[in-house]
Amino acid sequence: MNAGNGDRRFVITFSCPDRTGIVARISGFLADAGGWITEAAYHTDSDTGWFFTRQVVRADSLPFDVDELRQRFVGVAEGLSERASWQVTDTGREKRVVLLVTKEGHCLHDLLGRASSGELPGQIVKVIGNSDALRGVVEAHGLPFSYVPFPEPGVNGDARAAAFQELAAQVDEHDPHAIVLARFMQIVPAKLCQAWAGRALNIHHSFLPSFVGARPYHQAHARGVKLIGATCHYVTADLDAGPIIEQDVIRIDHAHTVTDMVRLGRDAEKLVLARGLRWHLEDRVLVQGNKTMVFA
Repeated sequence: MNAGNGDRRFVITFSCPDRTGIVARISGFLADAGGWITEAAYHTDSDTGWFFTRQVVRADSLPFDVDELRQRFVGVAEGLSERASWQVTDTGREKRVVLLVTKEGHCLHDLLGRASSGELPGQIVKVIGNSDALRGVVEAHGLPFSYVPFPEPGVNGDARAAAFQELAAQVDEHDPHAIVLARFMQIVPAKLCQAWAGRALNIHHSFLPSFVGARPYHQAHARGVKLIGATCHYVTADLDAGPIIEQDVIRIDHAHTVTDMVRLGRDAEKLVLARGLRWHLEDRVLVQGNKTMVFA
């Protein structure tokens, strides 16, 4: 849902090599324009020497719109570092989300429920499945569902490439801010990972980096683990190895079967994916290499 005038915020995320005066320069720039800062978070990565910040300012406190704010901020960023990375977003402009699903519906149900109750800071504009199994629940929420069939892995490479081409065309039609693999049981090609870099989120039913790939609960059960969990991460060409946004764990013991672990793990998956997506849509996640800074 779009923020009302009183709740509307402009969000600045910024990173550059650390140096003195960064905070003073940004806050001074906003103060000189009359900006009312409502949130401010900072972090310096001691390993890389990079500085990260997220600043939130009331939109109605500034005498100009978000486009002019971006134009004016160029001088601030360039004055701090030619290597600076930054963006300015407007909470009054609703963000679009596309969900990719297969047959397991627990994450889909959770996100649809959060969206319909106004808890999700964005709009789900489409759900695409490589199975038709979840069409009914999606359409019951009044959302469009599209079925893109995929052949079995390794069966027909050309057909899989064509299926991903069709999938990409349908996703890109909406220019989404987030593409969520809500238990989408397909390995995304490297070319598509690059095109969707920083926008595609996956939920993996394991506490990565342990037990990557398929059947992680079976792997965990065989290993006799005492903690299971879930990981929300950005999608990259390296399978289940993208920058991690959020994780959580559940304690188990020797008496839990694989079925028990799957049931408990689904609770973690839903919560972790919802948190990760929210933080992404609120511009709380800053990425550097394979690490994230999450100003939650």
